[in-house]
Amino acid sequence: MKIEKILNNNAIVSIKDKEEIIIIGRGIAFNKRVGDEINQQQIDKIFTLENEDIKNKFKTFITDMPIDYMEISEKIIAYAKMKLGKKLNESIYLHLTDHIHFAIERYNSNLPIKNGLLWETKQLYREEYEIGLEALNMICEKFGVILPEDEAGFLALHFVNAELNEEMNNVQNMTKVMQEILTVIRYHFKVDFDEDSLNYYRFITHLKFFAQRLVKGNHYINQNDDDLFEVIKAKYPESYLCSEKIKKFIENKYTYNLTNEEMMYLTIHIERILKNQTNKI
Repeated sequence: MKIEKILNNNAIVSIKDKEEIIIIGRGIAFNKRVGDEINQQQIDKIFTLENEDIKNKFKTFITDMPIDYMEISEKIIAYAKMKLGKKLNESIYLHLTDHIHFAIERYNSNLPIKNGLLWETKQLYREEYEIGLEALNMICEKFGVILPEDEAGFLALHFVNAELNEEMNNVQNMTKVMQEILTVIRYHFKVDFDEDSLNYYRFITHLKFFAQRLVKGNHYINQNDDDLFEVIKAKYPESYLCSEKIKKFIENKYTYNLTNEEMMYLTIHIERILKNQTNKI
């Protein structure tokens, strides 16, 4: 492979299998020119970005970004992929690196930012939050800085964002919606949830996609007939009553009308988590 463009001493653009790729490696472009052969031993990471907009932003971004931040970001993302077992949107390489760089700059300037969604993030995105905590350990080892717990929450939302392929603002709004729904359920039944139960995990997953539809103004439409909906209402009357409370709350605050299908699945999930209810509140 040959150098097509030099972004900085540690980043170049090349062509592989007729596709443009971005190559990262310490000193890979030092004393090199366009057209020179690439030293394969110096390659640390190859990025093949399909989205042209992200690719162009990434090339501009890494031109002035120290390679240390690219390396720690890649290490954290590799760890997250292994722990989550999910594909992450390629924009995570851009957004996570930028966030870590800015977080350390703020740390060095003694300008911490409080995370207003930290509690919700810990409750709703436990896997991502645990990854965020481990990321703080990795950052400490590499840069010698101890970032606050708030940053683990911020990093967690970046992973949620990459999982759902959403804008960060949408993820924050979704988190608020999820917490509001859980609060309605908690006070309707006057119970706490068993957050380690499989049913709770399933419900959080359901809420995540429901909140995503709400934020985007979309609805889940299936071909279930009204007979099944009526059966669920009759079988789980108290859970359905709670679903009605949630429906009214959502309609009043977000002007979003739940469909019968959404009400049916919400009722079923509420009934399931009640089987794992813990102490009364």
